[in-house]
Amino acid sequence: MDTVSEKWPVTKGDFSAGNTKSCIAVVTLASSMPLFEKAAIWGSCKTENLGAEKVVMNVVSNCNIRYVLLCGGESRGHLAGQTLKALYENGIDEDGRILGSEGAIPFIENLEIETIQRFRQQVELIDRIGLTDLDEICSIVDNYHDSEKPFEAFPVSFRKAVRKYQAPESIGADIVISEKVVMDAFSGLIYEIA
Repeated sequence: MDTVSEKWPVTKGDFSAGNTKSCIAVVTLASSMPLFEKAAIWGSCKTENLGAEKVVMNVVSNCNIRYVLLCGGESRGHLAGQTLKALYENGIDEDGRILGSEGAIPFIENLEIETIQRFRQQVELIDRIGLTDLDEICSIVDNYHDSEKPFEAFPVSFRKAVRKYQAPESIGADIVISEKVVMDAFSGLIYEIA
């Protein structure tokens, strides 16, 4: 049985793939750190909505991942780490709101509730938010990278993500709030598109 989707990672972002057979994914939140290749995937997650969705998509499409390490500095305002923890502990409501998130716009809009449930079943979250010591992070990866068998299910497949609206490239927006309102997660600026 295949344990990893054919083209993995299944979504693009500020992360790198390491050993696809590894049991651990590392989310460095707003911190940038060099890849430790014993991790299945390693990179940042700065937003409480699209960033969290990308983490979930890349995890459930690789059944070998059984642990998600949250580390690095929290993203101001968005609280992506706190939101991922809330998503893992509480899930989402029928409107896609991440229950217990304190982030600015904590909604999952592009994933089914079953995908969120699968994420919660497949992995154990290791909460080390604020940890930036690379040696200690690598030590945690060393302890978990080959410690579990794959999750007993097929990897979840995704069709190419469809965004209803794309902001013009002249605007550095990366969060779509509505069809005509976008936000630049880095600066916190909100743009209304004519």
